Amino acid sequence: MGATGGGYRRGLLTTGADVGRTYGTLGAVATAHPGDEAPPANGSPVSGWLVLAYRVPSEPTRLRATVWRRLKGLGAIYLQNSVAAMPAQPPAERALRKLRHEILNMSGTAVLFHSSVLVGEADLMASFQAARDDEYEEIVDRCRDFLAGIEKEFTAAHFSFAELEENEVDHVKLVSWLAKVRERDVLDAPGRVAAETALASCAKALEDYAARVYAEEPDGH
Repeated sequence: MGATGGGYRRGLLTTGADVGRTYGTLGAVATAHPGDEAPPANGSPVSGWLVLAYRVPSEPTRLRATVWRRLKGLGAIYLQNSVAAMPAQPPAERALRKLRHEILNMSGTAVLFHSSVLVGEADLMASFQAARDDEYEEIVDRCRDFLAGIEKEFTAAHFSFAELEENEVDHVKLVSWLAKVRERDVLDAPGRVAAETALASCAKALEDYAARVYAEEPDGH
């Protein structure tokens, strides 16, 4: 494997045994280098995977939590403890290089690999898509809550600019959330359609509520 990291020369960590002695077994991973961006011949939708193997001090515990949150925010999936992977793309590489630097500043160690999978890539892609589907499902659930809130206001005939403003803020958060998940959903997880449909329903409900506010509030004319 090609590796980026202080103290490691390109080609030094090229066998499962070498990697296993330092970070544990990563699985069947072939050597690849960051410059090798040709489309894969096996029909895979990704041109390799970025794998970050790291260690951080056990104390304080917030350091581990910080790295976990950062990787989750990037959309990476864990292959095992302290070994995370995601499809290789320039934005992902920049983010992981930055995270590696931060880990080193925590007095930890980290190596970033650009690798291809010999066997089991379908399972890896399925895990990545499942992680995105979980996020899309969360968005759908929040959209249901949003729609229930709008319906409650209609039932109570409560139409005010203050409530409209609150709903607009909530809607903007949902839009931003979906945009972030779509950005890291490079494999087009099937749950995206349901999330986009749910958010479109929220936008329509917000428009309907705004129209009633404008009609009911004297200051809206």
